[in-house]
Amino acid sequence: MPIRILIADDHAVVRSGLRAILGSDPDLEIVGEAEDGTQTLDMVERLHPDVVLLDITMPPEDGITTAKRLKEAHPEVIVLFLTMHEDESLLHEALQAGASGYVIKRAAESEIIDAIHAVRRGDIYVHPSMTRALLHQPVTSLHRRSLPAIELTRRELDVLRLLAKGNTNRQIAELLGLSTRTVENHRANLMGKLCLTSRVELVEYAEEHELI
Repeated sequence: MPIRILIADDHAVVRSGLRAILGSDPDLEIVGEAEDGTQTLDMVERLHPDVVLLDITMPPEDGITTAKRLKEAHPEVIVLFLTMHEDESLLHEALQAGASGYVIKRAAESEIIDAIHAVRRGDIYVHPSMTRALLHQPVTSLHRRSLPAIELTRRELDVLRLLAKGNTNRQIAELLGLSTRTVENHRANLMGKLCLTSRVELVEYAEEHELI
């Protein structure tokens, strides 16, 4: 079955362009278009898409707020942000809101399609220009202990456990049937969500939360 997608962006020309791009993949189906947060939530309720391709800057509320409300009401729906903002703080907010991906609008058309397929498989997709930003946020031991493992997806927990056991990215990719790049994205995403800066801190987090 094709992946059912709802496009949410307040610019008609962007929605039209995305429809043309995604229409080139027979495994993708556009089920609707929304121009603001309120309409997005209403259409999700009616159309039950698999993936919501969501902009951050939209009226009457921003995409981050919309994502939080959407995930609270429909946790099974995947949120993939497509935005012009290459901002580290917004990336962190997007992931904390429950998004499974963050793609920059200047990305190649093929990357947008790849991102949709990745998040539908249960992977995390972060635009390459943003993954390095995930590694730069400072952390304190107290803050690290206060972050619950429940915030992580099943796949993130799998990667975290294997990292904590000493596996390399390549070994994890082989064990989980993923690409090395996808594992690297998961690792960067883990560091961003948990505000960690090194593998040592990932291991400490896993030990503190009895994940290994």
